[in-house]
Amino acid sequence: MTGPASAIGVPIRRQLGNGAVVLVKRTTTTPAVTINASFRAGAVCDPPGKEGLAHFVSRTIDRGTSARTVDQLSDELDGRGVTLSVTINRHALSLVSTCLAEDFDAILRLLLEVSTSPTFPDEEVDTRRREIVTLIRQDDDTPGTVALERVMRLLYGEAHPYGRPPRGTVDSVHRLRRSDLADFVAARVVPSTLVLAIVGDVDPDRALALASSLLDSLPGGAAMPLLDPSIPRPAGRRDEFIAMPGKVQADIAVGFVAVARADPAYESYWLMNTILGQYALGGRLGARIRERQGMAYYVSSAFEAADVPGPLLIRAGVDPGNVGSVLTAVDEELRTFIAEGPSDRELREATQYMVGSLPRRLETNAGIASFLQTVEFFGLGLDYDRRMAGLLASVTRDAVQAAAARLDPDQATVVVAGPPEARP
Repeated sequence: MTGPASAIGVPIRRQLGNGAVVLVKRTTTTPAVTINASFRAGAVCDPPGKEGLAHFVSRTIDRGTSARTVDQLSDELDGRGVTLSVTINRHALSLVSTCLAEDFDAILRLLLEVSTSPTFPDEEVDTRRREIVTLIRQDDDTPGTVALERVMRLLYGEAHPYGRPPRGTVDSVHRLRRSDLADFVAARVVPSTLVLAIVGDVDPDRALALASSLLDSLPGGAAMPLLDPSIPRPAGRRDEFIAMPGKVQADIAVGFVAVARADPAYESYWLMNTILGQYALGGRLGARIRERQGMAYYVSSAFEAADVPGPLLIRAGVDPGNVGSVLTAVDEELRTFIAEGPSDRELREATQYMVGSLPRRLETNAGIASFLQTVEFFGLGLDYDRRMAGLLASVTRDAVQAAAARLDPDQATVVVAGPPEARP
């Protein structure tokens, strides 16, 4: 592993008998340690009819344990100048904290206590439910979110977890009970789904010994069910407009199903998306639609590969009168990319940027811990940081052009949400 914070050696990996994986890397840049506990317990684990359950758990899991109230947890963290961050995405529920090296033992114990023995007090559940409902109603009134969630549903279907809103719906959240939260933790937030990354100024042997002593006695739990990787391809282009009276901006989402992270062509898609518009103004879409033509407030592309073929989405926020022109410009740019592929300069600069950005990701303990989580989640190997540059450098113009062929405008799924006058 490269970068300023990685001078002490390679990470150490140990899998415990109950399935938990512990990754430890020592750094001495600062007298601090980042603890990142990630469970395969994201939104894809929501049972049918209980959409938003994993998100609800992420909002309530740190509100008290069997040993401490929420106020006692806050006092313990505040007394050490430490925060505990809980985040959720499609695939993982993560608890992350950075503390002084001298507080490592106490904070690791506390973090694992929070994740393994939450109590979900009724008053906290009720408070968080109201907050989540407010967030969902805000989402339902935001054209960009409405377009995004609808295009995902069209791409993956209502039965697939990707086709459901991660926060759930107002109705589904109202149906969830405290027992649902507790059952979810008992089934999903368990050692068999855990990757614990510890990075910082701590002796690896001592960190491994402490983590093992805290986790070894816990039952492993059931294996994580695999998602169905077969995603049906659209028979042709799909266009949908969602009228939102009173809005002054229209938001566009153009979606395609790309490839899974394990696909041999992944790096080609990664580079293709970078050239297309991953970094907005630095890509083809931003240069044409926003800079040269001035037709969009924002425009970018995003590629999310995981266990199953992930979405590649083009999104734009535009004046209602520019919707048709922007959609035409997107189609034309995609057809040009498919026909011509990237230029030598585009491929060279995209590769250099992506290789050069890795050391910046590894400048902090938190960055290294996050990188280790990604490496473990996808089974990339602890030497991936050393192999990544070669993998990207081996991608040819033809390979990127072949990846771009997946973005056929005649197979696009397009959703526009905005005021009635924005209808294309």
